Amino acid sequence: MRGSYFLVIKVERDMIVRTKRKEFPLKAGYYVYVGSAMNSLEKRVERHFKKDKKLHWHIDFLLKESELLRAYIIPSNVKIEEELSMEVSKFGKPVEGFGASDLKIGSNLYYFKDEPDKILTDILQKLGLKWKSVKSPDEVRELEGER
Repeated sequence: MRGSYFLVIKVERDMIVRTKRKEFPLKAGYYVYVGSAMNSLEKRVERHFKKDKKLHWHIDFLLKESELLRAYIIPSNVKIEEELSMEVSKFGKPVEGFGASDLKIGSNLYYFKDEPDKILTDILQKLGLKWKSVKSPDEVRELEGER
C-alpha cells in the first residue's frame, strides 16, 4: 500500500529532542507528525510503533522519548504529504525544520494543546480521503492481511 499518515504523539513534559544534527525544544502536549511512504505504508507505520529501532529520521528521536497514541493510515497512489501538512498547519503550531527536508514546507510536526483527532478527521473528510486509525503494530499487521 502507498500513501501518507498522521502520527498522534503525546509529550508528557517539556523536553529537547536531540537528533544527529539538530535540537528541537518541545512543550508538553500533543503533536501530529505528517509522513508518507510511497512503497510500503504499513511497514513504515508499524516501524514507528516499535521502540527498539535504529534512529534514522527526526521522528525516531521524538518517538524514543514520547508516546505514540495512534496513527492514521491514509492510502493514496499520489504523494499528498505536503498537502496534508499544509492543512494541519492551519490548526497546529509548526516545529520549524522537523522532518520536512524533502518538501517545500518548513515542518512536518505540529503542536496542539489538546488532542487533535477531531481536527484530523475533519481534514481527511474535507479532502475526501479514506483512512484507518490504528493504535498498535498488531493493528497495522491486520491491515496488511486484509489486502
